[in-house]
Amino acid sequence: MEVTETLQRTEPTHAWRPDLTLAHEQLAPRLEAFYRDLHAHPELSMQEQQTAAKVARWLRHSGYEVTEEVGRHGVVGVLRNGPGPTVLLRADMDALPVEEKTGRPDASRVRVKDSHGGTVPVMHACGHDVHITCLMGVAELLAHSQHHWRGTLMMVAQPAEETLEGARAMLRDGLYERFGKPDVALAQHVGPLQVGIVGHHPGASMMASANVRVRIFGKGGHGSQPHLTVDPVVIAAYLVTRLQTIVSREVDITRGGAVISVGSLHAGSRSNVIPDEAVLELTVRTPTDDLQGQLLEAISRMAKAECEAGRSPKPPEIEVMHHTRVMVNDDSYFTRVRSAHAAWFGEDRIIDTGMQSGSEDFPYFDGRVSGESHGATVPLVYWYFGGTSHEAWKRAAGKTLWEKLRNLPPNHSSRFDPSVDSLRFGCESMLLAALACLDEEPKKGAEPRGLH
Repeated sequence: MEVTETLQRTEPTHAWRPDLTLAHEQLAPRLEAFYRDLHAHPELSMQEQQTAAKVARWLRHSGYEVTEEVGRHGVVGVLRNGPGPTVLLRADMDALPVEEKTGRPDASRVRVKDSHGGTVPVMHACGHDVHITCLMGVAELLAHSQHHWRGTLMMVAQPAEETLEGARAMLRDGLYERFGKPDVALAQHVGPLQVGIVGHHPGASMMASANVRVRIFGKGGHGSQPHLTVDPVVIAAYLVTRLQTIVSREVDITRGGAVISVGSLHAGSRSNVIPDEAVLELTVRTPTDDLQGQLLEAISRMAKAECEAGRSPKPPEIEVMHHTRVMVNDDSYFTRVRSAHAAWFGEDRIIDTGMQSGSEDFPYFDGRVSGESHGATVPLVYWYFGGTSHEAWKRAAGKTLWEKLRNLPPNHSSRFDPSVDSLRFGCESMLLAALACLDEEPKKGAEPRGLH
């Protein structure tokens, strides 16, 4: 797609839109203040107490029945408005152990203890502060325009998306048993796309993911006498290289791409001491769930073989720390949501992102936590929306959309910096999706007034 002037429009195309009783000029300042507070005070996965408390206060003020501590720090807000479908809207709350380098006035300076006991910086480097703020905006807008829709809203603020454990924690804590199974679950993600662009992809849209830890045991000793030791560093080094042959030599290229990346390797503390053990942590990304199983088996097989070849005193410990399935959009609801976005924002604002190598634990909101389906599963729809301001987008090098994306800070970067304009855009994108699932037909006589 060429970058054209049509992408610089700030007004939507003409389309039906509910006449919202709460004007944007009243809501926008509070949303921005809420967002900047979240950004300046991020919390790591499963540490989201303060964020959850802020979410709960907002939802209660908007008239929702609120339950806290669902799946540890999860928050659920329910608003019933007569007979009709139940629509779940989900946003994630956790931040990352990243030191912020955006230079923003509200940049995070937070440092906390992580789950391993180390002190780390914390930043909303993935945009979850934007997600939560948009969820709060939509919650209030829908609560103040109940004459435009019927059904039940289930607002879910989820902990620990980054560690892929929060969705299952909420489901295992009885999310659907306690609050009812929704007819559809919706979620969105901000990214470095330009504000005004919405990204969709039908069917399988995000890869399956698994985080694996391998602990290799050796026999420590003096660095000058390696013949008296079993060096776990050497075993680990061979394993890191060997793991790269799984995708290149064991995966059928017609099954699509897959990735095994070692992101962490820790061993020893002194140059002249051979340690007793080495620990690797790696990520696995696959386009299908069964291929994930194949790669995990291969990782285990190779780790055991390398340890045996290296005379390790005992087999390695292999732990799948967190994992998630492929994200698959439901065909029917996907069409509803995409059509609503195209009708309001304009077809030229909609792009096909293709299948993303990133992963999410949102797929577990289909209700299949244990891997077995008990009854009808919940349809899911997941999409992306732009967070880069028009000014930053113009400054970015490149002529096409994809060229510019390569030159902008991505999610998880210490310089990832969504524009405040993305709040309005994200609210609109989720509001349209929710209304498309709550009401298929517009109310006659409603005037096309939006958040602009």
